[in-house]
Amino acid sequence: MTHIKRPITTPPRTGLTREDLWEGQDRGLIKCWEIGRDRGVKFPELAQRCLAGELPVLGWKGGVSRSLKKNEKFGCLKYLAQWQGLRGEDLDIDLTQERTLTCSSTNMIVTFTPDRAKYVNQEPA
Repeated sequence: MTHIKRPITTPPRTGLTREDLWEGQDRGLIKCWEIGRDRGVKFPELAQRCLAGELPVLGWKGGVSRSLKKNEKFGCLKYLAQWQGLRGEDLDIDLTQERTLTCSSTNMIVTFTPDRAKYVNQEPA
């Protein structure tokens, strides 16, 4: 499975094991998206920031709270999945591709990548 897609109308999954949720073919992206959907309901102001194009700090690498000297950084696909859920969007992530977004509040450019080595040891934002 190289492309993970789920419509926003899909109900949250239930009764799955930790292994099913985080270590399956989707690599935990569906769970991250479901968490984002849930947080979007509980924290509507956070959802609005995401809808406005902000990339707020979440539980995964990819969010930005300030501009850095270097205005580019890498983020993980789990962040992108949660962000799509927060925005109320369908889950749509290609596990073989990078996707670049620019944060509307900091103008930081974040490239979400399946290559963990690119984001693991970088300066936090």
